[in-house]
Amino acid sequence: MTWPVDTWWPPSMVALPDGTSLAVRSRAGDRRPVLLVHGLASNALLWRAVAETLAARGHTVAAVDLRGHGRSESPSTGYTTRQAARDVTALATALGWQETGPLIVGQSWGANVAIRSAAESPLWGGAMCVDGGWIHLQPRFPTFDECWAALQPPNFGTATPDEGLARIRGFVRGWPTHSVDAIVGNLEVVDGRVRNRLAFEHHRSIVHSLWADDPAADYDRVSVPVSLIVAGKTASDDVDRALEQLPDATANWFPDAHHDIHLQHPELVSEQLFTLIDRVQGSAQ
Repeated sequence: MTWPVDTWWPPSMVALPDGTSLAVRSRAGDRRPVLLVHGLASNALLWRAVAETLAARGHTVAAVDLRGHGRSESPSTGYTTRQAARDVTALATALGWQETGPLIVGQSWGANVAIRSAAESPLWGGAMCVDGGWIHLQPRFPTFDECWAALQPPNFGTATPDEGLARIRGFVRGWPTHSVDAIVGNLEVVDGRVRNRLAFEHHRSIVHSLWADDPAADYDRVSVPVSLIVAGKTASDDVDRALEQLPDATANWFPDAHHDIHLQHPELVSEQLFTLIDRVQGSAQ
């Protein structure tokens, strides 16, 4: 097997005010901009099909690799939900979106980032949370040591590229054809062995943020329409709390979907996203 090299929408590097440069894959359009934000230890490639659907409808779209992820730079600090929210707000500003009412769409931890950014900045016109935006780990784990012991990232050990690819292909069997390339974007090959792109200590810092920070503290400051996409669950107290406390929120459940529903079923996420766009445009009239 040959270790894949992605050829989709080559990334551009965008410098933030603190000097960190983020990799952004984008297409320009004449309709409302949308920023796509991945989850923990993920990357922009998981948004490929959703991004292409948005671009085909004429939307300006950007999929970002957060700091330490994908092709972005890896500074020594800043691996928290708060800093990631500041990063995406600064990115949208750097892209010139201040007066356009862009949407922010995040998955998993990226959805928590979207909620924090929407709470802190008036820039956004709407937000979509894909199987996240309500994640708070402290109620499940009384101490962070317990949390980290349960949730530290899987280790590929001494896996060769061929072994790593075989494992990935088994995981995404039946998913869209670009799924292997998307998952490969979370990894790199060093000295003939596969390892995670996100450094272990940076992963730990983000998990601590998910344990310590309750997104519900931000809900009442989110004044824009929010769409919650729930994968693999038919009921959730956390989702119910988000629906009750967010000023303008709706939710849709997809109980047979994987946590990475944006990669597994991009057509479902795109459909819900266009519904949100219609809501945002209606609320602005």
